[in-house]
Amino acid sequence: MSELLSSLLQDARVWQGHQHRKTTQPAESTGYQVLDNQLGGLGWPRGALSECLLDTCGIGELHLVLPLMQRVSQEGKTIFWLNPPHTPYAPALAREGVSLDHLVMINTRDQDDFLWTLENCLRSPVTGLVLAWPGRLASRDIRRLQLASEAGGNVCVLFRSRREVDQNSPAALRLELVPGEHQDLQVNIIKRRGSWPGQLCSLALGHRADRAIKESSQVVQGPWSGVDR
Repeated sequence: MSELLSSLLQDARVWQGHQHRKTTQPAESTGYQVLDNQLGGLGWPRGALSECLLDTCGIGELHLVLPLMQRVSQEGKTIFWLNPPHTPYAPALAREGVSLDHLVMINTRDQDDFLWTLENCLRSPVTGLVLAWPGRLASRDIRRLQLASEAGGNVCVLFRSRREVDQNSPAALRLELVPGEHQDLQVNIIKRRGSWPGQLCSLALGHRADRAIKESSQVVQGPWSGVDR
């Protein structure tokens, strides 16, 4: 019994409020060093769900995942977009080095269809990244998706309303996103594996050194083709 208890305490998924434990879970860099530092030098967890909680779309949330989209598509892995609120502006994504050959957008009919599609995307061996806009989710649905994410071993980012910030969620990483000044994005770490919440950082999305993102503001701001969902 003592060996089992010790093993559980070594698991970064078991949160221990009195101490910080460095996690060795696989992860992908966010592409923003200041945020990676707040995430224990890691980034987006692989084989687990991440949640970005925001009030409205177009505040910089796609800039946040843009470096990962670049890497995943260039590695030949598929990026799935499920129920995005707008149609992505393909020329801007291509300008930023995202291979459109590896980008698939899916719009589902209803919630059951959405959950089934997302679960299968997460389990697919061709998947590198899943970006999904699920609307309301029950805790049991999030647990179902977490199991699928663990099976697939890829990165999944759910964009959800800030109204869900108090929901009990098994997601490994939960980030609250708030627009700042001068194209900044304020990121509040609500939850991450192996450590306590509450870290806050500001990302200057318009001044990334490695990419001139300001030239492709249409990636997140539009005007995008298509209509609002």
